[in-house]
Amino acid sequence: MKDFDTNGQRPPGAGERELRTSIARLALGTSPVSTLSMLNDWALHLATAPDKQIALGRQAQQNWSRWLRFVATGSPAAPDTWAARPKQGDRRFRDPRWAKPPFAAWAQAFLLAEEFWDAATSDVPGLTPAHDAAMTFLVRQILDAAAPSNFLATNPEALARTVETGGRNLVHGAVSAAAYAQRAFRKARKRPSKVVGRDVAVTPGKVVFRNHLMELIQYSPQTATVHPEPILIVPAWIMKYYILDLSPENSMIRYLTEQGFTVFAISWRNPGAADADLGMLDYLHQGPMAALDHICKATGAETVHGTGYCLGGTLLSVAAAAMARDGDARLASMTLLAAQTDFSEAGELMLFINESQVSFLEDVMAAQGYLEADQMMSAFQMLRSNDLIWSQLIRTYLLGESEAEMNDLMSWNADSTRMPARMHSEYLRQMFLNNDLAAGRYRVDGHAVSLRNIRLPIFGVGTETDHIAPWKSVFKIHDLGHADVTFVLTNGGHNAGVISEPGHKRRHFRIHTRRDQDLTLTPDDWLDAAEMRQGSWWPAWVAWLAARSGEKIKPPKIRGALEDAPGTYVKME
Repeated sequence: MKDFDTNGQRPPGAGERELRTSIARLALGTSPVSTLSMLNDWALHLATAPDKQIALGRQAQQNWSRWLRFVATGSPAAPDTWAARPKQGDRRFRDPRWAKPPFAAWAQAFLLAEEFWDAATSDVPGLTPAHDAAMTFLVRQILDAAAPSNFLATNPEALARTVETGGRNLVHGAVSAAAYAQRAFRKARKRPSKVVGRDVAVTPGKVVFRNHLMELIQYSPQTATVHPEPILIVPAWIMKYYILDLSPENSMIRYLTEQGFTVFAISWRNPGAADADLGMLDYLHQGPMAALDHICKATGAETVHGTGYCLGGTLLSVAAAAMARDGDARLASMTLLAAQTDFSEAGELMLFINESQVSFLEDVMAAQGYLEADQMMSAFQMLRSNDLIWSQLIRTYLLGESEAEMNDLMSWNADSTRMPARMHSEYLRQMFLNNDLAAGRYRVDGHAVSLRNIRLPIFGVGTETDHIAPWKSVFKIHDLGHADVTFVLTNGGHNAGVISEPGHKRRHFRIHTRRDQDLTLTPDDWLDAAEMRQGSWWPAWVAWLAARSGEKIKPPKIRGALEDAPGTYVKME
């Protein structure tokens, strides 16, 4: 492939990247310079902060004394006698056997170490906020790897299971580890258990348009009449579109058709090395803009409700800003599902994104033409390493449990896609590093676009435990445009919070509308003002869409069908 910069030009010395690429591969795409710079910044500032050193010394002495008293009293099981408590959400030491010696002593030593190192890497005078957060994250990863729950000799659950099974759990774990190593050696991914078009993505429809980057699916109407404004769904292209069309009972697309809407969805191509030079503007023009052209021409609709999920929502926001600049009024509303438009506070994912890290990642992508899905998914997993890495390893390799059968969401998660090198470089630099879209510097077709030009009604959705697009970052759409914003905060994470169908157990959400002329609300102010409701947020969204739609008409015919849904691109590996 050709080397590139963010303007699509071949940079000087591009043919001399082989050495840097080799280093990047050896470092698994992680910049050692970035890590060393962070460590150096932390160490130097800590060395010149005697008050902080004294406080840490005092805390170390107190922790040591607390642990010795705990051990000297026989490591009592009563939780109120513990020297330290696990953080909220930490489930590693929930089993009652962790409250008995000697395991209680090991658990307490670990929790006290967590307390100390959290203090040692936080609030160091003069340390940049980015390095403060990164050091805390790095130490947390090291401690998580060294937790007593990860080792047979110090894990009472694993020891008890070994006794119960006569060691069969360890044999089963060894077989699982060998199978994993074999897959890793062959660079083979775990296969999804659900078949696309048979088990998932089964809502009836037709592929009605196709270009190099996407197929456009029009779904069959489920009601005698429909609202005249179709819905266009723009999913992220890091994963397959059918996250919004899983099983029939939790398919958002099926639900929308059952509520009297004509639904179109973009199904992105899985790019390869030949697509390395495709950029963000290619995705814009061949994605939502091409889809809008076809929808309006084929159905006769004057306006369309745009819906974007995650990265697809960011792209839809770019499209809406460009259309506002150019006087294009074909969008009736915009819905953003866990989608960021301002990346100034994009959560812990920012720990992986700085100039040095992006440069290293570009070296990796320059060699292969794309970013492998596994390379990005590993970063997402590290954000929740206890839940997504270590707990699974414990269950599989120490407890000897068979890998749980994939449900539809897990199967979709295993069906990931690649990212073209140029596009991903532009996305990281222009959004995460420079925050160009929020600052009004993002250029479409040679001219800047501004979210402040958007006058559309906006429906935004954030999820409480989102580690990819934190809800307070998603919330920033309130202050970026001149629009009425109805915002929903639902329980769940980045995916499970969005796939929250009616009837789903233990679901709740908060909702509040802030008019353009209203006073600015901080996220905390919004929480105070928002109404708490039980159940799924989907009906509230459908009611919001219907209130901004015309009187119902006969469903538009599906014209120019190329093949049945879900199409060809979604099945590309």
